[in-house]
Amino acid sequence: MTLDQFWGIVEKVHTASGGDMDRKCELLDAELRRLPLDEVLSFHAHFYDCQDRAYTWELWAAAYIIGDGCSDDKFSDFRSTLISMGRQTFERTLADPESLADMDYDPATADYEGYQYVPSTVERDLGGGKQFPRPNPHPAKPSGKDWEEDKVAALFPRLAKKHKRARGWLRRLISGRARH
Repeated sequence: MTLDQFWGIVEKVHTASGGDMDRKCELLDAELRRLPLDEVLSFHAHFYDCQDRAYTWELWAAAYIIGDGCSDDKFSDFRSTLISMGRQTFERTLADPESLADMDYDPATADYEGYQYVPSTVERDLGGGKQFPRPNPHPAKPSGKDWEEDKVAALFPRLAKKHKRARGWLRRLISGRARH
C-alpha cells in the first residue's frame, strides 16, 4: 500500500463518518477488512509512521493547551485523532500546530481513544490471532524543543485564547452560570 492509498482510506472514512469518532472506527474496520492481511499491515505501518512524525514537543504543547493538560497516553490518542482527520489537516497541523485554533472541532474528542486500535484488531483477526510487531520502534522522546507547563500558552497564544474561553464557558455551564 502506498502512502497515497493509506491517506485515501483515512479520508474516505473521515468524510463518510461526518467526523463522529465512533463511526470512524466502524468504517475504518470495515475498510481494512476488505483488504488482504499484507495491505492491512502496510496501512498500519503508515499509521505508525504518521504517529511518529507527529511525536513532537510543539504538537504536544498544542494538545496540552486544548486538553488543559495532556499525559503521554492522551497525546497518543490526540495524534491518532489528528491522523483520522486526513492528510491536509495532519500536514497543516504538523507544520503549524497553532493552526488548530482555526479549526472547528469538539475539544472533548480531540484525544479520542480507539481509532489507533482498529488496525491491530483487524490484523489479529485476519492473522488468526497473531500479534504483529511494530515495524519500527516508537521514538524514545519527542522531536523539537521541550517546554515548561507554566509557559506553554505563550507558545500558541491564539490556541490558548480559544481554549481558555471554551473552558471558561464550560465552567460556567457546570456551575449554572452559562448563557444559552
